[in-house]
Amino acid sequence: MALTGIQIFKLLPKTNCGECGVPTCLAFAMNLAASKAELTACPYISAESSALLSEASAPPIRPVAIGTGDNVVKVGGETVLFRHEKTFVNKPGLAILITDAMAADEIAGRIKRFQDLKYEWIGLVLRPEMIALKNESGDAGKYEALVKKVVDETDAALILSSDNVEALTAAVKVAAARLPLIYAATAANCDALAALALEYKCPLAAKADNIDDLMALTDKLTAAGVKDIVVDSGARTVRRAFEDQMFLRRAALVAKNRSLGFPTITFPCEMTADPMKEALIAATFIAKYAGIIVLSDFQGEVIFPLLVARLNIYTDPQRPMMMQQGIYPIGNPAADSPVLITTNFALTYFIVSGEIEASRVSAWLLVMDTEGLSVLTAWAAGKFVGDAIGQYVKKSGIMEKVNHKKLIIPGFVAAVSGDLEEELGPEWEVKIGPREAAHLTPYLKMGV
Repeated sequence: MALTGIQIFKLLPKTNCGECGVPTCLAFAMNLAASKAELTACPYISAESSALLSEASAPPIRPVAIGTGDNVVKVGGETVLFRHEKTFVNKPGLAILITDAMAADEIAGRIKRFQDLKYEWIGLVLRPEMIALKNESGDAGKYEALVKKVVDETDAALILSSDNVEALTAAVKVAAARLPLIYAATAANCDALAALALEYKCPLAAKADNIDDLMALTDKLTAAGVKDIVVDSGARTVRRAFEDQMFLRRAALVAKNRSLGFPTITFPCEMTADPMKEALIAATFIAKYAGIIVLSDFQGEVIFPLLVARLNIYTDPQRPMMMQQGIYPIGNPAADSPVLITTNFALTYFIVSGEIEASRVSAWLLVMDTEGLSVLTAWAAGKFVGDAIGQYVKKSGIMEKVNHKKLIIPGFVAAVSGDLEEELGPEWEVKIGPREAAHLTPYLKMGV
């Protein structure tokens, strides 16, 4: 049973050091009890207390990692029902379905689409991460060959799906280094698949026809020592699958039901034959509350909006998207090219850089760390003011790239020019740029 906040407080060091992010140990204890904090945030907890508090501090939905390296997919770990309460933690993995009954050309085409459908978006690379490999033919050898091909040709996090335990065993041996998700343990095969998952340290999916049977199955698997579990309620209609996602999330977060405290997997690919309807179903499960979503195929017009929707939902609403501080060459700037400066709010950067590119005037763009704030907000917060800008310019390294001392600042912060010139020195010329980025093109074409 989970501990209360007061019970947790009694086991904390009571230093009130604030290093956990809240001012007192009591406040930290209350956050632990509400699953809004991690025990690892306390640097002074004793080993004995840490062991006693492990249940209270564990996320109500177990985090599960599928795959390895840069393309590892982490699902679960959620602590809230609604994004505005805190933030969602691990975005759902998007998987393309490939079966061993498909023709070679079809398999090759799906692998290519998986590899090619990547998009640069506000400084990020958006891409699907997973491939679900299904043993539809019933031929263990054919399935093993498919798994080997995908392992050799992609970096995908894998879902290995078969009703044949022998075929799954052979496939897991081929892909074990990728830590694939084994799909799926049922009441009939759970002993064999639990042993397989434990032997290769792979996560295991549990599938049942209803919630009660699913609880019994996860209890049996955890008793056998399997901890990394992904659950499938068996629903293959939109309404029931949606209801199950809601029920499972509430059971884990509100009722603290450990038997259902696992990420979920959904199959829009089995709910409709219409690609556009499938995309709408997938979008529904991105919002509420799938851990993995398996699609029948990837097409650009479908996968891109799903990736953007996922990004929007799983971006911390309290933390703006930011660029790295640094010098960004726009075009092919030379030593005599103009130097502009802006903040590291991602949207500001992309608008400003886009306007500079449109002008076809090569330039150096200094991006200053303002904790992700836009120009006016950063100025109002005292983070984009004359002395701070001047200090950054001097240490940025821009003088190693240019042969002049001219700096263009946003027109909205023209008031800082005096302080900036004082900080930089009399040899610098501070120029006031346009107030709006949209006016940068004509401004730069005037030959500043």
